[in-house]
Amino acid sequence: MFSIILALISGIIAGTFTGLIPGIHINLITVLLINLPSSYLSQFAPLTLVVFIVAMTITHTFLDYIPSVFLGAPDEDTSLSILPGHEMLIRGRAHEAVTLTLYGSASAVIFIFLLTPIFIFILPIISPIMTNIMAIILITASVFLFYFEKKSRIFAIIIFILAGFLGISVFNLDIEEPLLPLLTGLFGGSALAISILKKQKIPKQKITKLKKIKIKKKSLAKSLIASLIASPLVSFLPGLGSGQAAVIGSEVTGNLNKKEFLILLGAINTLVMGLSFVTLYSIHKPRTGAAVAINELLPTFSLSDLIVILTIIFISGISAFFLTLFLSRLFSKNITKIKYNHLSLMILIFLTIIIVVFTGWLGLLVFIVSIFLGLTCILSGVRRINLMGCLLLPIILFYLL
Repeated sequence: MFSIILALISGIIAGTFTGLIPGIHINLITVLLINLPSSYLSQFAPLTLVVFIVAMTITHTFLDYIPSVFLGAPDEDTSLSILPGHEMLIRGRAHEAVTLTLYGSASAVIFIFLLTPIFIFILPIISPIMTNIMAIILITASVFLFYFEKKSRIFAIIIFILAGFLGISVFNLDIEEPLLPLLTGLFGGSALAISILKKQKIPKQKITKLKKIKIKKKSLAKSLIASLIASPLVSFLPGLGSGQAAVIGSEVTGNLNKKEFLILLGAINTLVMGLSFVTLYSIHKPRTGAAVAINELLPTFSLSDLIVILTIIFISGISAFFLTLFLSRLFSKNITKIKYNHLSLMILIFLTIIIVVFTGWLGLLVFIVSIFLGLTCILSGVRRINLMGCLLLPIILFYLL
């Protein structure tokens, strides 16, 4: 029991580290962990390592919106949060933006428990069916993207197709982590470049108390329903991630406002991760890097192991909720003490170094091209969510071909 508690605490600390530092993804930590020499791994019980991984990944899904909102530096799961999050930062409401994602993530923890019995009994039946119609679902989601475009549908389609071709090209290059330079450039790098060029100043941030952040019941329900529609699809279908789930969920339920979209993103990020463990138990197929690691550690994944994992999800979720609130307040108090365009430049340089280290010079080229496409989208005035064509188009072709 002591080793389990220690693994839980260590996982929460590690998840805080990966969540706050741009470019350090949980998949990197899990890969490093699994590839440790067997002489080291054998000193720990497999379930202890699993507890560490689950605590780290769930904590990460709560914390990683802080750098996305405050710094414009996302990972592959929080890229879309830059869109409304950065706008709220400029209006002095970054803490509120982070809190909205927390409402979504906290609700997701509850939904994981509610959806687990359904996944266990129904998933083996519907998984083959959903795989066959996935292309239709994604094409429909893409059409909705253009339909709700207010500025220019033609330009939105052009951006979507350009992003799609970029995604196809990147996935066919010899890059170990293709999503890192691609999504960081399209969403994070372009937003940082705009901040540098405009010499953007960050106003004093308002730290609103939790009880004063009011959410209409209708808005909360709309966001959570969207997450419930999209997240299960992502959890058991290969090739899809939180970004695609957000696109599907938001377009199926109608055009969401900024607050609703942030709640949706928080819910989806945590739901996708938590349900990937349930999916592993139900159909024995890992859909996330963490699930792959657990599959290697626990070849005979039992119901008792799943119960332990669900318990860790609950404890980690509660801990991460309050930890994120505290750190968000800390960021809000200190962000204005720094010249934001200088900070943006430092973060852009840091991300560039991370990309070169993990993806090489070819990844750097992808990063630069992605930044320019992201800037084109921003300056054209169309919604940046159209840049998700970089993932949607390749996956549509994957299911069609």
